[in-house]
Amino acid sequence: MLDIIPDADRMTALIGKPLYEIWNKLCALIDEHYDMDRIWGKGGKAWTYEYKYRRGGKTLCALYARENCAGFMVILGKEEREKFERDREDYSLEVRKVYDESRTYHDGKWMMFELTDESLFSDFMRLLKIKRKPYNPFH
Repeated sequence: MLDIIPDADRMTALIGKPLYEIWNKLCALIDEHYDMDRIWGKGGKAWTYEYKYRRGGKTLCALYARENCAGFMVILGKEEREKFERDREDYSLEVRKVYDESRTYHDGKWMMFELTDESLFSDFMRLLKIKRKPYNPFH
């Protein structure tokens, strides 16, 4: 757990205003569909901050921030990968490429996307739906 949770000024200084707006839109979209614990943490060696969505000991996804860069990570376990594989043609070429190039570890395939715009948001939400049903299916 971080001693200091970054405020809007700190995040804007770190990743820049346009990326911070994209970050906030993605968080709002996830918040609209999922009731999760949101946990700030250190981003490890590669990132300054980690912002995790968790519930009941399971991580849904995480956002990462470092200088002029923001990332979105989803880890798909074995059964989740099978679901993705069944529908892979429904995903954008970029998502399929990240899936194919992502390393598979003992706990799943770690898919990291660099946030640059909102173009992959619908794919991100479909990936999250594989992991956990949204609490409000009417959205």
